[in-house]
This record gives sequence, C-alpha cells and structure tokens, in this order.
Amino acid sequence: MSAAVVYVGDGGALTDVAEAIAADWAALGVRGSFLARNLDTGDQLGFNVQELTPLASVVKVPLALVVLDRIAAGDLDPGHPVTLDPARTSVGPTGLAAFRYPATVAVGDLLLSMLSVSDNAAADALLDLVPVAEVDAQLRAWGCGELRMRHRMNHMYECAAGAAGNDFSLALELAVRDDGTDRQTIETLDPARANAGSAAALVELLRRVWCDEISAPAATAELRRLMGLQVFTQRLASELRADTLRWSGKTGTFLHLRHEIGVVEAASGDRVAIAALSRAGRRAGVAADVDWAIGVAGRTAFEALRG
Repeated sequence: MSAAVVYVGDGGALTDVAEAIAADWAALGVRGSFLARNLDTGDQLGFNVQELTPLASVVKVPLALVVLDRIAAGDLDPGHPVTLDPARTSVGPTGLAAFRYPATVAVGDLLLSMLSVSDNAAADALLDLVPVAEVDAQLRAWGCGELRMRHRMNHMYECAAGAAGNDFSLALELAVRDDGTDRQTIETLDPARANAGSAAALVELLRRVWCDEISAPAATAELRRLMGLQVFTQRLASELRADTLRWSGKTGTFLHLRHEIGVVEAASGDRVAIAALSRAGRRAGVAADVDWAIGVAGRTAFEALRG
C-alpha cells in the first residue's frame, strides 16, 4: 500500500496547490517529493518534503559548492590542469565522459562541464581532488540536513551493470519493480546507500547559497553563475521561460529518476527555490509527459508564491 502523502502549505490556498501538483503526478504514475519556497517571504508549498531520495546528478550541486569552498579558501587552484583518459573516465553521454581522446582541463572548467552538461567524468575528476568522504564531512559541518554524498558518479552505472549486465532495459525494469519496497536490487537506488537527500534539505541549501549564508560569498556567487549555464530545459525550466525570468538549475536523471532543483528569479524581485524529485512508475527511458508535469509544477508553484 502506498504511504500517505504529507503536504506542506503556508495557508489553505498553498496547500491546495500542493495537492493539485501531487494529483497530477499520481495520474502519470509518478511518485516523489516537491518543495517550492519564496526565499524572501518564507512561504512554501509541497509534499513529502522529508522523503529521502537518491539524487543522481543533483548531488553535483553540493559537490560543486565544496570544491568552490576549497578554491575560495586558497586550497585549490581553479586553473590547475587535470588530464582525463577516456579509458579510465566515468560513463556518461555528455562532456568529457563522451570524449574519445585524452583531454586536459582546468579545475574551474571541470566545474563548468559538470554543472552545465552534467558531465560525470568531470564530477569524478573533481572527486579525485576532493574525495567523497571529504565532501560528505563538509556537508555535515555545514549542517546540510539529510544531504549525503557516499559514492562517485560512476558507481551508479557499476551497480546497475552488476545487477543487469549491460542491459539498460532490465536495469530500468528492476528499478521500477523495486520502487516503494524495502529492497533495492541496484544499490545506488537505496537512499541508505546512495548519494541522497530530501526536497527540504535541497531547498534549504539553495536558500543558503542564494542568500550567501554558507561557505564564502565568492563560492556561492560562482555556484549561482554556473547553475545559470545549465543547458537542459526539459523540466522545471520548460515552463519558466520569459524575458523577465532567470532560471538557474541542475537536473538529475538515472533509470526511473527524473529530478531537478534550482531557483527562479523574476525581474520583479521574486525568488523561488524549487526541488522536484520524481520516480516514474513505468519502464521508459524517455518520458516527456513526466518532464512536462515537473515543469507545470514549477510554474504553478512559482505563480502561487510570487508576491
């Protein structure tokens, strides 16, 4: 039996919006969590905001912040060159992960590739410089709630291959079958063992980044700039396109996971942080309707929360 949905809404009307978004997702067979918060008024709406979820590439945002913190402290040079060999880099369809020949890239540009095109090889190259345990410890020191980093990006694919060989369709079937159960065949879909977090923890991280209340101002400013360069627009950004709006975000996609977090800023001064963490209930590598529903949820929440 499915667990009851727990709603968040500051006022009856906002709760109504949260319930409508959850109903839209449920109609598509989508489970998950959602939270949107006005960064200036504190008003918010959402559902299942404390639910722990594997983050896929959304974890690259806190990873980037820790790396940028080290740069701001003078412990890491953003111009330091890193050479990546395709024979030993991480799996992925974009950026350096898709390269066929060795390439040398500066640390600062690894950050750009990781956040703009969700480059797994760039992320794992940064984790060679700032290890997983150090990232996780820094998140704990910053008091980042339930945000956890436990493994490199390539570990997701290693675990999927271990469970399903090189059969992506079988891995997707296993992910959908196990969703909502206590046993995950693919280790990195288990929130207790994956890079994981909640919508509440992610929105709070975004609030602190946008309000310069974490790390150093130089680090948070650069993270905001880099998130504004993301090229993917199929989810939250799809319904937040206008000359008067700026979207800065990061998607996360792995098997049945379809996530995005970010902040929409309006020329009027409104700033709303959003975290949408979804798990599709069908075996489909492409689910444009789910992406669209996430976009509609973001637009609806923004319009309800803007001043």
